[in-house]
Amino acid sequence: MISVIITSFKEPKTIGKAIEGFLNQDLKEKYEIIVSAPDKETLDVAKSYAKKNKIIKTFQDPGKGKMFALNLLFSKVKGDILVLSDGDIFVKENSIKYLVDLFNDPKIGCASGRVVSSDSRKTMLGYWSHLLCDAGAHQARLKRFKKGQFLECSGYLWAFRNHVVKNFPLDVPEDAIVPFYFMKKGYKIGYAPKAIVYVSYPKNLHDFIDQKKRTTKAHTQMSKYINLKDYPKTKTFKNELFESYRAFLYPKNFQEIIWTFILFPVKLYIWGLSFYHVKFAKKFHTDAWKTPKSTK
Repeated sequence: MISVIITSFKEPKTIGKAIEGFLNQDLKEKYEIIVSAPDKETLDVAKSYAKKNKIIKTFQDPGKGKMFALNLLFSKVKGDILVLSDGDIFVKENSIKYLVDLFNDPKIGCASGRVVSSDSRKTMLGYWSHLLCDAGAHQARLKRFKKGQFLECSGYLWAFRNHVVKNFPLDVPEDAIVPFYFMKKGYKIGYAPKAIVYVSYPKNLHDFIDQKKRTTKAHTQMSKYINLKDYPKTKTFKNELFESYRAFLYPKNFQEIIWTFILFPVKLYIWGLSFYHVKFAKKFHTDAWKTPKSTK
């Protein structure tokens, strides 16, 4: 039994497409789709789909954030495998099959799908999204998976065995700490490059910096709950620096070369800003529903 959980917040324009993507899957296993959202507009769209298909269910969360909603749902869903995603994405046909197939290996506890940008590569921010997805996250996860190393999952599309991890903290990334919990229990983390999820990224620099800053701050707070000596961190300034050579192999023309060089000082600024907020200003990441307006 597979339980697909789609967490969403004020996404009535995109939730329908997200649901349709998960319906367009060739799965031999039984599965259910649970759409969780705090707002009536998103849930009304989801309920219109639920009337036509019994595998779709809705859940109105209290609006305290994505991770709070997930903690509530973990005790309610029936699936042996939980597949988690968002309401503003679109999964490619049969992506869930490729993701779930990894669990045929009893040693796999968590598995991540591959994130692909749906934005145009002809703009600077669109190009950045493709570079960070392809030369960055995809290549890093693929390399670590082939070597049998720990990797963090992508919150846009990932899965794990139910009833192994009961809950997790609300102020750190669930797609980072849950795989760590599985690793500590002796499981491996899988990566399914054919399990593709299309994601729209921020369209202006302010939203780009804000999104990356929140992610970076959340990762720096992991030390509150785990011994960092035991945690093989993947999203670090050091790792980004040493693996940055892939970025220079990615451009296809002179304009993209320029955009690649511009990205580095922006990323350095984000790391510096995040470090200042956490270490000095004590402005910590908290669980709350917040999405970049430019992606809507």
